[in-house]
Amino acid sequence: MAPSHVLRCCQRVVGWIPVLFITAVACWSYYAFVLELCVFTIKSDAEKAVYMVIFHLFFIMFLWSYWKTIFTLSANPSNEFCLSKSDKELYEREERQEFQVEILKRAAKNLPIYTTTATRAIRYCDRCQLIKPDRCHHCSTCDVCVLKMDHHCPWVNNCVGFSNYKFFLLFLMYSLLYCLFIAATVLQYFIKFWTLCRSKSEDSCPQNELPDTRAKFHVLFLFFVAAMFFISILSLVSYHCWLVGKNRSTIEAFRAPFFRNGPEKDGFSLGFSKNLREVFGDEKKYWLLPVFTSLGDGCSFPTRLILGDPEQNVATVQTDSTKHVGPNQTFPARPLSESQNHLLGSDSQWNDSAPGEDHVDKGVESHVAVLIES
Repeated sequence: MAPSHVLRCCQRVVGWIPVLFITAVACWSYYAFVLELCVFTIKSDAEKAVYMVIFHLFFIMFLWSYWKTIFTLSANPSNEFCLSKSDKELYEREERQEFQVEILKRAAKNLPIYTTTATRAIRYCDRCQLIKPDRCHHCSTCDVCVLKMDHHCPWVNNCVGFSNYKFFLLFLMYSLLYCLFIAATVLQYFIKFWTLCRSKSEDSCPQNELPDTRAKFHVLFLFFVAAMFFISILSLVSYHCWLVGKNRSTIEAFRAPFFRNGPEKDGFSLGFSKNLREVFGDEKKYWLLPVFTSLGDGCSFPTRLILGDPEQNVATVQTDSTKHVGPNQTFPARPLSESQNHLLGSDSQWNDSAPGEDHVDKGVESHVAVLIES
């Protein structure tokens, strides 16, 4: 069997194939539209100028957002979410699950987390050996925990999460506009070339002034490719616009996060306007530019389950953390006060109200305390 690092290297190489495919299609579309259509086919200089300006605007924004989505490193949890050396040794030595849960509970008491596992335990990553912040998940492809992970996208060979979700949305939007513009402008020449192709046996084509050149193939194929990509991207753009409006990730859309009172699919939704600003930022002039403007630090998120009415309350956790933070920086976790941390503030919120469980948890707690002292 090949060493694991060799397999990992091969996986990384293969992962770039979809990116190279998209890049090749984009380069060919540039050649087909600019040279074969605008330079060699269109005779009106005014039409050429208008098409070239709009095309290059969409093309540049498409490539810019695509580049940022690919090469923006995924944001990872800060060191505050890592177990201390003593807690890690204690956790690894302990074989009983109930005591491991109590160790994680003690370590996470001052961390700004509100979600748990389905069994009401602390979300812990054994692979990265850290407590997972809210909305953080481990990517098996990248082998790392990603803040506010949405999904791993093979077309960008990167995880889509807190640091590049805005770039991914802009990439989809500009891809859609790029394909729509190409399909709309090429349509009339597609019809002319198609008519020319059917009338090829005639001596002349009085209704079609276009010459039968190699541009015919590029224009015909360009329309089909643009229309095909437009239809496929349209559904994806619509879906992610719906996710942004609901303040959900793709993972949360399929599996609702668990809060103190159970699963809640809209637990992080603060209303449409606040949800939109959480991704795109407060300054609207930067919304359409692939520059990082998302609010927060990626480690803690306001939730309507804590704040009450989302349209009338301002997120308390968005104090210093709502400042714009660069996607490649370390994100410091700012612990919440016990009054704000409703999930971890008291033992009664962790324990069920069934009779007989209180003395069991106290016994576990005392046992862990003895282990720590020893």
